[in-house]
Amino acid sequence: MQTQTLEAYGHGLYAAQYEELEVSLSTLPGASPVRSQGRTFMVLGNHMIYPFRYAKKDVPVTAARLRRATGLRAELIRRHGPEPMQQSFDLGLDEPDEPDPHPDLALLSEDVKVVLVAYACSMAQGVTRIEWGSAELRREDRYLIWHHHEPLSLPSR
Repeated sequence: MQTQTLEAYGHGLYAAQYEELEVSLSTLPGASPVRSQGRTFMVLGNHMIYPFRYAKKDVPVTAARLRRATGLRAELIRRHGPEPMQQSFDLGLDEPDEPDPHPDLALLSEDVKVVLVAYACSMAQGVTRIEWGSAELRREDRYLIWHHHEPLSLPSR
């Protein structure tokens, strides 16, 4: 894997995506690293660039969903993603208290927005699709609702 960690493929790929972004983006003006959970995230101006492997096969990014609806990634997208397209329906009932945010989210300014770099890849085919954009995470499940996404060109093989 040639990463800074001693992780195997699945976890090594997870580590490498952050390391590659750090190496590639650290020379840009205004780029700043933020360490969280043993990973380095890159912030450019008011935008955090967040890599996200959404599939092992070539499927549209609109099919992307998170493995879990909780945790740092889900909170990051909910708190720093775009405003929901459809506001929640207010029945006048008491809402359950939201859990305290992950402590690492305090490292980010409230005005930082997350930019997802979503990609599909497998060991056999490599990266088959890559797009970037902004998406909200639905409250009731793990599905992303894309507000904007654009494909990035892949190098020819």
